[in-house]
Amino acid sequence: MEPGEGSPQQIRQALLFFVFLGGSLVCSETWRYSVAEETEIGSFIGNVVKDIGLGVEDLAARGARVIFDDYKPYLQLDRQTGNLILNEKLDREALCDLTEPCILNFQVLFENPLQFFRAELRVKDINDHTPTFLDKHILLKISESTTPGTSFQMDSAQDLDVGKNAVQNYTLSPNPHFHLKLQDSEEGRKYPELLLDQPLDREKEPELRLTLTALDGGSPPRSATALVRVLVSDINDNAPEFERSVYEVLVPENSPLDSLVVKVSATDLDAGLNGELSYSFSHASRDIRKTFEIHPISGEVRLKALLDFELIKSYTINIQAIDGGSLSGKSAILVSVVDVNDNPPEIVITSLTSSIPENSSPEMVVAVFSLRDQDSGDNGRMVCSIQDNLPFLLKPTFKNFYTLVTESPLDREKRAEYNITITVTDMGTPRLKTEHNITVLVSDVNDNAPAFTQTSYTLSVRENNSPALHIGTVRATDRDAGANAQVTYSLLPPLDAHVPLASLVSINPDNGHLFALRSLDYEALRAFEFRVGAADRGSPALSSQALVRVLVADDNDNAPFVLYPLQNASAPCTELVPRAAEAGYLVTKVVAVDGDSGQNAWLSYQLLEATEPGLFGVWAHNGEVRTARLLSERDAAKHRLVVLVKDNGEPPLSASVTLHVLLVDGFSQPYLPAPEAEAADAAPAAPLTVYLVVALASVSSLFLFSVLVFVAVRLCRRGGAASVGRCSVPEGPFPGHLVDVSGTGTLSRSYQYEVCLKGGSRTSEFKFLKSVASNHQESVNDVEENSNFINGFGFN
Repeated sequence: MEPGEGSPQQIRQALLFFVFLGGSLVCSETWRYSVAEETEIGSFIGNVVKDIGLGVEDLAARGARVIFDDYKPYLQLDRQTGNLILNEKLDREALCDLTEPCILNFQVLFENPLQFFRAELRVKDINDHTPTFLDKHILLKISESTTPGTSFQMDSAQDLDVGKNAVQNYTLSPNPHFHLKLQDSEEGRKYPELLLDQPLDREKEPELRLTLTALDGGSPPRSATALVRVLVSDINDNAPEFERSVYEVLVPENSPLDSLVVKVSATDLDAGLNGELSYSFSHASRDIRKTFEIHPISGEVRLKALLDFELIKSYTINIQAIDGGSLSGKSAILVSVVDVNDNPPEIVITSLTSSIPENSSPEMVVAVFSLRDQDSGDNGRMVCSIQDNLPFLLKPTFKNFYTLVTESPLDREKRAEYNITITVTDMGTPRLKTEHNITVLVSDVNDNAPAFTQTSYTLSVRENNSPALHIGTVRATDRDAGANAQVTYSLLPPLDAHVPLASLVSINPDNGHLFALRSLDYEALRAFEFRVGAADRGSPALSSQALVRVLVADDNDNAPFVLYPLQNASAPCTELVPRAAEAGYLVTKVVAVDGDSGQNAWLSYQLLEATEPGLFGVWAHNGEVRTARLLSERDAAKHRLVVLVKDNGEPPLSASVTLHVLLVDGFSQPYLPAPEAEAADAAPAAPLTVYLVVALASVSSLFLFSVLVFVAVRLCRRGGAASVGRCSVPEGPFPGHLVDVSGTGTLSRSYQYEVCLKGGSRTSEFKFLKSVASNHQESVNDVEENSNFINGFGFN
């Protein structure tokens, strides 16, 4: 014997081992109940609780149910009382035919823990069928030479009832020639024989008509009648004889219709009509007449209906050969039906749990089912299996009952559904197979916390944004399902208590969208960070968190601010340039800053207006104003320059500054008018208001007077321009918030230019690199004080 092969004896021993293993779950005692056929539905049969000895509460708690061997619901178990209730009317003849007693085997199944109780239900017969003769007219041909005491067989009446309710007696109408004699058949039924009491005389009475009555044993009895015609024929002294007293035949159950079963033959020594034979069945039951037919001349027995080994395994057919003189010979045919593997195995699911929690313990019962194969021998032996690589096992329990249990813990996140195919194969030839699919769903347990797609998020938003602007989204996923996978987002308390997080951002708890609550200012807050949390809706809830960093991008929202020359001074700043200055002479330097950063704070300078174009130039990158050529005597003494300062933003912002330049012959004795003359020149400007009031009074003089005032003002301004140029710069520091904090402007955070005139020598000097420390308000105050200081030198 090669490895992996086993003898039939070893396989049989293995099967017996599993049967004995399952037998430990079955009560050895069999409970017996009985009921009369045709009993009304809902009738009480018995009480399971009293017989088994369990409590009523165990019925519902342990899932008690009744299972018959043919899986039909004849009885119903009331789990509240333990009563067995008839679920349908029972017909004993349909269930057991002629078998007596009629026993229906069933089991009472308890789950959790699994336990079986064997029981049987006996269906008692009632007298609900009337006897019937298959032939209402019985014809007998009897020779006149028949001696008294001769018996003549007649077909018995058929009654579907059994026992005392079957046919118990026959009676014959009174006559001088015959009486009845009852005989018992092999099946235990009675059949009549007609016994001749007196010789017949065909010449006196060629035909006799008798009434045969069949009575059953019911109360009241039921009856049936048949007419017996006796024809008196000529003498026939030889009866037919069969070749064999018993014919034994093996017929496969899958034989087709009209198949030849056997051919019988009998002989008769008589001649003529007395030697002609006719074959027929004798005392044949309804099943025999329905299944077989015999040819009356040839004696061939053929199939009228298909055979089924599972229903009837053998037939005993009584046959007779009757000659022309009504003499008969008897024989029997024993037909044995040979089983063929024509029934596939059957799978009946008794209990099924379609959904299992993923944290369920091993060996949890998923399904309880039973197997059945109506064939016999190897054709009825079955092997049950499921697919490999599944966390499930098959365990045999009682008889052909199996349980499907889990082998190991399940994980819904790895696999949420299992399609299990139960395969049952018999051992016949050819082998027949049956498959049944079971779908098991793994229900979710909250065992996975939400996970963000990133551990940290970096978002960018441009300053001056509109409130409620969507600035970004955080997203977390949860591998669980249902409510366990529904994620809610929230803002966690900031690590830095000084960050007003509640007024800066908000988060949509459903989708993780982040919104800026107010307009952000890059110059006030360049970046901030906070934590967001994601929690699922399981019980208990699981959560995780991620870090979000928001970077505020700069916008070009600050125009350049000119630090020097200061435009809000009470007296304009005048730069003195000697006429002997060479080309490229540094006249002054325009100093400006921008509150923005990056390219938004890159400043460029250009000369926008000039009294004499081409005489002065401005360097684009540092704001230095220099002479473009040599000065000459023909050049005007006073010059007005407008310098445009523009940043590199998009769109660019700009500021302008006005410079006054005075050309002098030298710094030692510049031409400056006396303060008295300067005041006299400015005096005509005082009555300007009066002139305007007068002009309003007279329309005709308005135009003329306006022209005169305009000319006077222009002359006064030119006279004032001839005075010595001076500048007024506040002594205090410039406002720090206007300085280019990125170092890309024309002035650094810590230094400023300061230009002023020294009162004693009346010559100009430059001072550089003085530290800035105070705020803008102090600078404004200093400007006002320094203006008064400069006015002390006679400049206005």
